Amino acid sequence: MKHFARLVLKPFPAVLFVILLVSAAPSGAEEYAALEGVDRVQAVFDVTLGSAQAAPVVFWAVRNVYEDQSVRGLSEPPRIAVVFHGPAVRLISANRDGYTDEENKALDEFAEMLRQMKRDGVTLEVCLYAVKVLGVDPASILPEIDQVGNGFISVAGYQAQGYSVVGIQ
Repeated sequence: MKHFARLVLKPFPAVLFVILLVSAAPSGAEEYAALEGVDRVQAVFDVTLGSAQAAPVVFWAVRNVYEDQSVRGLSEPPRIAVVFHGPAVRLISANRDGYTDEENKALDEFAEMLRQMKRDGVTLEVCLYAVKVLGVDPASILPEIDQVGNGFISVAGYQAQGYSVVGIQ
């Protein structure tokens, strides 16, 4: 995007670029027919994804759910939870044994993204059953992530509270 901005700004005045950028932005809640009549988005992301390189890309989209102006424009603020289990528990461990330099870079980006999500008010949980089964040391789990005995109970509980379940595999 940096390179695109430089290319555009050279031939056009900065004001024209800003006008074009604003006019290309989403128009609000009317962009999503699915939000018609909705007061609040409540979602629990049920995460088993085990790819270090895919995690930052996928979680950009997760963050976008609660940052999107269409969601922010609803009468009540969004409520978002993320529950990690299965291979995903390795991605949220400080133990990086077996990862390449490229994967470590992606995991650093992912960890920072999770820290920001926590600061934004997103609930983050990890299933200790999965941690145990996969041989991950519970003490190595990122401190921003709450540890629960069984992540499936959390997902079911959020669903019972009216959260939509979104699976990320």
